[in-house]
Amino acid sequence: MTIDLRRAGRHAALLLLSAVLLAVFTAAPAQAAAAGKAVFSQDNAWGSGYTGRYTVTNTGTTALNGWTVVFTLPSGTTLGSYWDALVTNNGSGKYTAVNREYNGNLAPGASASFGWVSAGTGVPSSCTLNGGSCDGGGTPPGPDTTPPTVPGGLTVGSPTKSSLTVSWQASTDNSGTVAGYEVSRDNGTPVAVSGTSTVVTGLTANTAYSFKVRAKDPTGNYSAYSAAVSGRTNNDDPIPPTGSIKVAPYIDITMASPTLTQVAQATGQKYFTLAFILGSSLGCDPQWGGTIPLNEPRIIDQVNALRAMGGDVVIASGGAMGPYLENTCGSADALYNAYVKVLTATGANHLDVDVEASIPQAMVNTALKRLVDTRGTTVSYTMRIQGSDYGMDPYSVQILQDAAAKGLSPIVNPMLMNFGYSGDWGQAMISAANATIAQMKTIWPGKSDAQIKAQLGVTPMIGRNDTGMTTTQSHARALLSWAQSSHIGFIGFWSAGRDNGGCPNGGVSPTCSGISQSLYEFTNIFKGFTG
Repeated sequence: MTIDLRRAGRHAALLLLSAVLLAVFTAAPAQAAAAGKAVFSQDNAWGSGYTGRYTVTNTGTTALNGWTVVFTLPSGTTLGSYWDALVTNNGSGKYTAVNREYNGNLAPGASASFGWVSAGTGVPSSCTLNGGSCDGGGTPPGPDTTPPTVPGGLTVGSPTKSSLTVSWQASTDNSGTVAGYEVSRDNGTPVAVSGTSTVVTGLTANTAYSFKVRAKDPTGNYSAYSAAVSGRTNNDDPIPPTGSIKVAPYIDITMASPTLTQVAQATGQKYFTLAFILGSSLGCDPQWGGTIPLNEPRIIDQVNALRAMGGDVVIASGGAMGPYLENTCGSADALYNAYVKVLTATGANHLDVDVEASIPQAMVNTALKRLVDTRGTTVSYTMRIQGSDYGMDPYSVQILQDAAAKGLSPIVNPMLMNFGYSGDWGQAMISAANATIAQMKTIWPGKSDAQIKAQLGVTPMIGRNDTGMTTTQSHARALLSWAQSSHIGFIGFWSAGRDNGGCPNGGVSPTCSGISQSLYEFTNIFKGFTG
C-alpha cells in the first residue's frame, strides 16, 4: 500500500486546525460570563406587591461593556412598570432586562441598577448576568430560629372619624433584615404591615381602640407583641385648609427614591405633586400607580413628615398610564367619593387631573365641582399642548369649556413638553403658555387679564424630553422670569426624581434628566417663584 504524503500532510493540518477552532469556540462561553454580580433587593413592599431592584456591579478588573440580567418570577407574581433597563417578558415568568444607553458601561467597581413594580409577593430566582451566575441575586436569606426584637415606641394618633395612625420604632434581627410587622387591633387577628406605621381605616367615630404590634423576620420568626396603646377616633373630620401652593414639582411616588423629605431637606422646597392615583384591578378603587394601596405607610409616612416640616402635597390622578380612576368610576358620585378617599388618606386638599387620555368630561367636572363646593378643594387640570402657537389641543379645550359651563374655574396647567415648535425651545414654551392664556380668555370671557393669568400654571419636562427637545437650566430661568412678570398662579415640572445629573448626555430616563446638572438644580431654580 502506498501513502500520498501530501494528502497526509493536509489531513494532519486540517486536524490541527479543527482542534484549534474547537478549543477557541468551546472556550467562548466562559469568556462571555460576566465579571460581575447582580443582587436583588426590595425597596419597599405591601400586602399585594413590592418594588424590586437588581444592582449590577462590575467585580472584574476591566470595563463591563453592557449587561443583560435574566430572571424568573414565580407563578402569581408579574412585573409591571420598570425603569433604567429595557425589560421583555419571555413567557412562563421569565424576564430579560438589558441596560439602557446611559448605564451599560461599568468601570471596575462601578454599579448600576434597574427596578420595577411587582404585582404579587414572589421574589426572582434563576438569575443570570450576561449568561453567567448572578452570584446570589434573588435568593432569600437562609432560615434561622432567632426572633426579631420587640417593636418599641408604639403611638396611636392622627385621628379622623374613621381612622387612626399607628406608628412604632423599627425592630432589629440577627439576619440584618426585618421582613415586616403585624398589627393587632383589640387583640384581634393581626394585619401584615411592611413599614413602621399604618393607617387603620373603617373605624367607628368617637370610639377607643387598642393596638399592639410584633415583628417578623425573613424566615418566619415572630417577636413578642409590644405593650398595647390606645387611641380614640374623632366625632367628625376637619377639612384641611387649601392654602396657596405656588411651586410643586411632580414626584413619582411609586418609586422608592428620592423621598419627599430628602428633596425638602436638600433644597428647602416643601410642596410636591404626588403622581399618580389610578384605578385598580378592582375598578373604582384609588391606588398609587394602580397597584399600591392608598394608605401605604411608606407614602403616608413621607407626607406626614413633609407636613411636619411645614410642607404639603398636591394629589395628581391620570397621567400617561392607566387605568384612569376617572374611567373606572361609573358615576359622578362614585368618582367624588373616590377623590374624597384620596384626599382624606393624604390629608391634602388640592387635586390635579392630568389628562393624557380620554375621560368622561361631564362626569369628572361634576365631581370636581362638588369637591370645590363641599370641601373648598383647589382643583387643577394638567393639559396637553398641540403647538407653540396653538396652545392646548382641542380635546383639552372641550374639557375646560364643560368645566366653565358648570361654574368651575380650575387651575389650567399646560404641559410644556413634547409639542411642535420652531426656533428656540425656551421661547417656544413661553409662546405655548401665552397661547393657552388666549384660549382661556375665550373659555372664561368675564375674567380680567390678571385673573386669567392667576389661573394659569405651567409644567415643563426638565432635561431631555420624550420627542427630542431639551429643557436646559437657561430655559428654566427664562420661563421663571416670564412667569414672575406675568404673575401666573403655579409652576410644576416633571420631575423631582429626574432632577439630577446621573446620566449626562444620556437618553430619556425616569430617574435622571439626561443632561449635565447639579443635584436638584431645577428645583432650586423654580422654588424662587412667588406668583
